[in-house]
Amino acid sequence: MTYSLIKTFTFDEFIARYGDDSRYELIDGQLRDMEPTGPHEAVAGKIAGKIWAEIFRSNLTWFIPQNCLIKPPAAEATALRPDVIVLDENELKNEPLWQREPIITNSKTSKLVFEVISTNWQDDYARKVEEYALLSIPEYWIVDYRGLGGTAFIGKPKQPTFTVCKLNGDEYEQKLYRLGEDIFSPLISTLSLRLDDVLPR
Repeated sequence: MTYSLIKTFTFDEFIARYGDDSRYELIDGQLRDMEPTGPHEAVAGKIAGKIWAEIFRSNLTWFIPQNCLIKPPAAEATALRPDVIVLDENELKNEPLWQREPIITNSKTSKLVFEVISTNWQDDYARKVEEYALLSIPEYWIVDYRGLGGTAFIGKPKQPTFTVCKLNGDEYEQKLYRLGEDIFSPLISTLSLRLDDVLPR
């Protein structure tokens, strides 16, 4: 029997090689292919557009960068790349890497992140729930428009779901939404959003 060694990366090696490539992120030294597809990007883009319109309408100092990584402070070889991240521009002065690279390390800078589920859904439903909570990000949305996640996360029968994770202390409280339901965001309470509105056509 033969075994093939899996190449591992340090944070700096990952940044040098894949920092500008939005297809990849790093978890515990392991390269993760985020498997973006056209429908995946359509869903992410529609939700980002709705968030941006509300940011603009409410005159908030938040913005959505085109490309951004999160470096959890307790993880040496992890660089998370959410599908969409909302940043508070006023907090960027406290980001030590921002002037050289679009990398966030401080908890107060990120207001909201969301992930659109692909076949590697385990990372989004488990590992990232913990990582984003440790970073004190107020809200984390999990958009499972194909119903791929395990039944422990999305219930039975498996169907498209939208999970809003609201930070309460150091853990997330999770609220699951289905098609036809109005999604409520405690962070952006005036946002009008349904999963139906962001599905790919």
